[in-house]
Amino acid sequence: MSYFFRKEPEKLIDENGKRIDGRDLYELRPIKMKVGVLKNANGSVYLEWGENKVLAAVYGPKEIHPKHLSLPTKTRLRCKYSMSPFSTPERKKPGPPDRRSIELSKVIREALEPAIFIEKYPKTAIDVFIEILQSAGGTRTAGITAASVALADAGIPMKDLVSACSVGKVDGKIVLDLNSLEDMYGEGDMPVAIMPRKKKITLLQLDGNFTREEFKSALKLAIDGCMKIYEIQREAILNRYKEQKIDLI
Repeated sequence: MSYFFRKEPEKLIDENGKRIDGRDLYELRPIKMKVGVLKNANGSVYLEWGENKVLAAVYGPKEIHPKHLSLPTKTRLRCKYSMSPFSTPERKKPGPPDRRSIELSKVIREALEPAIFIEKYPKTAIDVFIEILQSAGGTRTAGITAASVALADAGIPMKDLVSACSVGKVDGKIVLDLNSLEDMYGEGDMPVAIMPRKKKITLLQLDGNFTREEFKSALKLAIDGCMKIYEIQREAILNRYKEQKIDLI
């Protein structure tokens, strides 16, 4: 069901506890992930998350230019998040990265970097590109989730995958995985990213008003959601290996 419209709905959660897209409060949107979709990239992922469509590509490790940007003891992780002009209902003006894209590029890099053995490849660069083909709320967490798997597909040594999802406060209730309308008209939004096996949070942002108890409940719900996404990531990687084995035969 498409819910791309600008008018604020009267209710985001109905009297039966169903959200505007038909989900329960603690239900993720459908997620589909395909690994190894770009031949020219070292690692790549195509992700559909609800109505979000995301493409992530990884290049490297590679020699860095200009050389004065290299780091003597570790690789330089560079992330670029961008939204296609056709990714939103109103056409996004093409051109250089805007303030939001620059901010999210930094946020995504900081969420991914703790999971990478960056000391393995000194004086090099790893480039991560995240292109939002269609936006429907939660693109930063979708981008992190896709980029993490793309890094694994590229053979980058990693301590763990990074799984991410958002929680929020909508009509006074804590809900998992905000869509675009809930993000726009809800009372709060909290994107979270974790390294599931290491049990380490690599991203936690909060916009809106939460009580102490609401925050605790939201964080637990976010971590539970990330663990479900981690299983989807693992399955997508395993499917990639199965396909490679079939190709070899």
